[in-house]
Amino acid sequence: MSFEFARNPTRAVKVGRATIGGGAPILVQSMCATRTRDVEATAAQAEALAKAGAGLVRIAVDNQADADALAEIRRRVQANLVVDLQENYRIVTKVAPYVDKVRYNPGHLHHVERSKPVEDKVRFIAEVAGENDCALRIGVNCGSVDPAYREKYADDVEAMVRCALDHAAMLDRAGFTRYVVSLKDSDPRKVVEANRKFAAERPDVPLHLGVTEAGMPPEGIVKTRIAFEQLIPQGIGDTIRVSLTLPKDRKAEEVAVGFQILEDIARGRFLSAPDLGPGLNIISCPSCSRVENEAFVELAEKVRELARQWKHLDVTIAVMGCRVNGPGETDQADLGLWCGPSTVNLKRRDVLVGSFRYDEVLVKLKAELEALAASRSRL
Repeated sequence: MSFEFARNPTRAVKVGRATIGGGAPILVQSMCATRTRDVEATAAQAEALAKAGAGLVRIAVDNQADADALAEIRRRVQANLVVDLQENYRIVTKVAPYVDKVRYNPGHLHHVERSKPVEDKVRFIAEVAGENDCALRIGVNCGSVDPAYREKYADDVEAMVRCALDHAAMLDRAGFTRYVVSLKDSDPRKVVEANRKFAAERPDVPLHLGVTEAGMPPEGIVKTRIAFEQLIPQGIGDTIRVSLTLPKDRKAEEVAVGFQILEDIARGRFLSAPDLGPGLNIISCPSCSRVENEAFVELAEKVRELARQWKHLDVTIAVMGCRVNGPGETDQADLGLWCGPSTVNLKRRDVLVGSFRYDEVLVKLKAELEALAASRSRL
């Protein structure tokens, strides 16, 4: 399925049998929610996502067990595979032979081998990718921006953009140009601003669009549409991901929604872009293989139901299912639930209220909401 749009003249980046940019159709991608080490389940979901139309299927690799499983997954799967590196960038040597693209997060490079220049780490990743016929994605996320950029730039959008531009320049200096960039936030307005700024300075670089931690349907779909409807008609965006909090057996819905949004934009069917100013805002990460307890998805649903009575309260609640984006995203929310394997860390901004069982945290959250509403009413 493809739709015609006016496009920025980005260069073409080959990813397996797919092409991103260079006038190729906008590619829809998704991410497996299974445990990567579970070869049977991951291979099945990767193929199901590809069958649904995903041009790329992303898999997270957090440890050696995940890396060891990748060779067998590759043997069983025809989909174009992307691996998501986490804190250990050197694991790229283990995974690059079996995938078509590697995504790295600049914020994670900061925390590993701190005495080594970041550019040396980027060059290492680029060399391994080149040796294994892999493309790269520079994935800049609001919740995990390199602290050096966060300290230098008071505006978080500017921090994201400058980080992405600098990493693009590092890859250019390394002689590696087969890369794409993503700049993601849970606020669609920031996604629009960041991608517009980056595209203005580097119109040659293909962009992967997405609203990270968009949340559950239908709210998560609306947030994503707001960003896509403002960027794609301007020629910005070469591949997209709709990140929704869904059970594992419904992940293919992300792909279907992505195609529906592209079709609607191509045919001039737009939602009126609502102002996401004052009012309740619930963000939750997409269910992926990094989720440490599948009860996270059900908890997110319950949080939404609980919070309905405060829908006019100007408050952001973050429900995060993993340790990668959990800390940063919950730090920025008024109230955050960072979900671990057996307990949920309830936070008030960056202050830990406490760790509670899944079956007791809603009572604690309700008390926090009541206190927050009372304090706001006294202002």
